[in-house]
Parts: sequence; structure tokens; C-alpha cells
Amino acid sequence: MSIMIHSIRIQILGAAMAALVAFGAVRTEAAPTQDIVAVASGAGSFKTLVAAVKAAGLVETLQGNGPFTVFAPTDEAFAKLPAGTVESLLLPENKEKLVAILTYHVVPAKVMAADVKSGQVKTVNGKELTVKAWDGKVTLDGVSVIKTDVPASNGVIHVVDAVILPK
Repeated sequence: MSIMIHSIRIQILGAAMAALVAFGAVRTEAAPTQDIVAVASGAGSFKTLVAAVKAAGLVETLQGNGPFTVFAPTDEAFAKLPAGTVESLLLPENKEKLVAILTYHVVPAKVMAADVKSGQVKTVNGKELTVKAWDGKVTLDGVSVIKTDVPASNGVIHVVDAVILPK
């Protein structure tokens, strides 16, 4: 008799769990296992950003616990800079300037797209970005966010269509 009751309890618990999952009360997807640097490296469209992060000595920082929100310029975004700019920034003598630009793309918190509101946001650089959010669109100092909520184990990446230069 007790085996039958135990079996019924397991079936009821299983059905209850299935109902919770079906109605979104329980999330079943696994948490991301790759940090921001690994996600960016694996994406294939952030080769310049990853090279810049390495040249700036920021790899370990962006592999840290975070949480971080990174506004990641694509390779195409870097290509929009004047000719020679990226190559110049990657030189050791320009490391301080490169760090200032890259840390202006990082917020020391995990901010999902649904939580974005217009206003000022302090970056890791110490300066503030101007965020404008309307009708499902977002700009940062006039630069458009073109893809949102790319998950990482230590934060989130939002893709931008240009390099955001500190004011």
C-alpha cells in the first residue's frame, strides 16, 4: 500500500512541476556557462572588440564575477571609425585611451532590455552614458542598440552599431 501511495505522490509532483513549467512559473533553461569574453569571442562578429579588450588588459576583469552589462560594438561598428583609428588605439602607448573607451561601454550591473529606461547611466569608466528608450528602441549617446539580452555567466551583452566615445 505505501509503495502505491509513494508512486501516486511522485506522479502528482511530476504533474505539478510540468504545470509550473508550462505556465512559466519555473524556468528550465540552464544558466549561461560562458563569461562575457568567451561569449564575445565565440560570436564571430566581435573580433576587433576582443582584440581591443586583450590589448587593454581587460580580459580578466570581464571574466570576473560581475555582473556586467557590455554594450558591444561589432566589427562593422569599429570599421566605421576613421581609417587607422583602431590600429592606433591598439598600440601600447595608447592603452590608457583604449581602456577609457572600452570601459565606457560597460555598466557595473546586469541590465536586461526590459529594464532599460531613459536617463543617465554611470559606466565603469566613471562617466555617464545618455540612454534614450522609446517604442522598443534604445540609443546610448545616439548610438543604436541593435541586439539585446545576449546572456553570459557574469552579465549580459547588448550589441551596438557604433563605437561609443566618452564625452
